[in-house]
Amino acid sequence: MLVAQIFAVVIFVGMFILIIIDKIPRHYITLGSGLATAVIVFGLCMRSFDAFWETLNLQNIITVEFWYSAGESSESTAGINWATIIFIAGMMIMVEGMANAGFFRWLCMTLAKLVKYKVIPLFIAFMIMSSVLAMFIDSITVILFLAAVTVELAHLLKFNPIPMIISEIFCANLGGSATMCGDPPNIIIGTSLGYSFTDFLINTGLIAGICLIAVVAYFYLIFKKELQSVQGEEIDISKLPKPTEAIKNKTSFIISCVIFAAAVVMLVTHAQTGLTVAFIGVVIAAVTLLTAGKSIFTIMKKVDYKTLLFFVGLFVVVGGLEQTGILVLVSDFIGRISGGNAILMIGIILWVSAVASAVVDNIPFAATMVPVIQSLAANTGMELNVLAWALALGTDIGGSGTPIGASANVVGTSVSAKSGHPISWGRYCKAAIPATVLVLLVSMASLIVRYEL
Repeated sequence: MLVAQIFAVVIFVGMFILIIIDKIPRHYITLGSGLATAVIVFGLCMRSFDAFWETLNLQNIITVEFWYSAGESSESTAGINWATIIFIAGMMIMVEGMANAGFFRWLCMTLAKLVKYKVIPLFIAFMIMSSVLAMFIDSITVILFLAAVTVELAHLLKFNPIPMIISEIFCANLGGSATMCGDPPNIIIGTSLGYSFTDFLINTGLIAGICLIAVVAYFYLIFKKELQSVQGEEIDISKLPKPTEAIKNKTSFIISCVIFAAAVVMLVTHAQTGLTVAFIGVVIAAVTLLTAGKSIFTIMKKVDYKTLLFFVGLFVVVGGLEQTGILVLVSDFIGRISGGNAILMIGIILWVSAVASAVVDNIPFAATMVPVIQSLAANTGMELNVLAWALALGTDIGGSGTPIGASANVVGTSVSAKSGHPISWGRYCKAAIPATVLVLLVSMASLIVRYEL
């Protein structure tokens, strides 16, 4: 088993290094690493087809509980988390349908009109909207459209879009921590541990709400002088684009709004209805495609299949660590250095997750840590849900610290650079790192007070 453990760790570390270097498409990296795990770890070292089959986890898909669960979720935590993959695929299709109908651009322009195109109110409104949208929609999509509209409004209203884009990126990542479907790490945590949308909302959501108030105040204080410099300029509002111009097809727009509302309702109530996130993902994807008409091929082309393949390979590699007992060793180590102290244990999970997510992709980190906190809870008697909330907050928030910490950061800075407003590492980190530390301190204090640690 020792040889299998060594190879499992080597493959995992190699995968992480290649992801950080970012010279090879990341789905190639995880799929190649997954194949190496299957052949070397499961085949040559362990000689166990059962370990490989358990990691593939295909048998779980054909169970009734995978699609409908009347009680606690029975989702298998071992191997490939198909519920996560299916749900994300469904959300991707729904979001592409909404984008194709002009929903996001319409929303941004409507909000800009409501605040009468004044820069400071627009700045605050877009931060809040970024956070709220990211609670239900992938933060990458949120930032892609929000940053593009921000740049357009910046040119029309003559202000520097960089402060607003940095703030939007941070708030999107923060909003993603509030719900189960807000960020991929949360989807992984929720589907693996059987938590509902409501579970996240009343735990991480409450903390994220408190943090949002602090963050909005922070960004307002550090950026107000820069943004207020253009407040006195007269703008001819009649020359600005109307929100209705964003709607490409009124029927498609209404349908996309109804589908989105239905998805939110199903997610909020899935603990009561028994509908799993896999079922919800399939339903919203099917309805979106059935009502798309001629746009169906456009929507399907825009789906990020590479990310889905990335997940498949990733889960196989993490499965190698799980099957060889490496993750149990990691949890034992955390238990020993914390000495069983609940506050210290939470602090380690929260801050280590945040620091790691600032420099590496938070998705593989979260997938790796889920079985670790399960083992930690079993061995120390610590409540699993508190560890889960600390992990979710750490991975989601920590990614905001650097331009490469989360995919939304990369997308937002890229949109800004293409428009002629490049954001340097120094400019980004100067604003984002103090905000990240602030949110982590508030989160840590909230966890201690909320759960009486």
